[in-house]
Amino acid sequence: MKMIMAIIKPFKLDDVREALAEVGVQGITASEVKGFGRQKGHTELYRGAEYVVDFLPKVKLEIAVTDDMVDTAVEAIQKAAGTGRIGDGKIFVLNLESAVRIRTGETGDEAI
Repeated sequence: MKMIMAIIKPFKLDDVREALAEVGVQGITASEVKGFGRQKGHTELYRGAEYVVDFLPKVKLEIAVTDDMVDTAVEAIQKAAGTGRIGDGKIFVLNLESAVRIRTGETGDEAI
């Protein structure tokens, strides 16, 4: 099993959710987060004063998938979240040691 962690632009959340549903991903967890990468934030003008916004709003997705679904899910996220501009985000794939469905006690792939 793998845990896919994706950091995307907030307005792309619905597109990514739909793309993942189409390829058979059954559940995701989404969190509103702030951060920056190479884009290093940006400058904004507010009431005549200029200030730097270091941390930009992003959405962090966490998706647990079976090993055979990893490439399909990553590809779906990449296509749906991409705009071709800086700040599109990142996708990380981590090993997932175990999973347990609380309601039924199912473990491993069955719990996903």
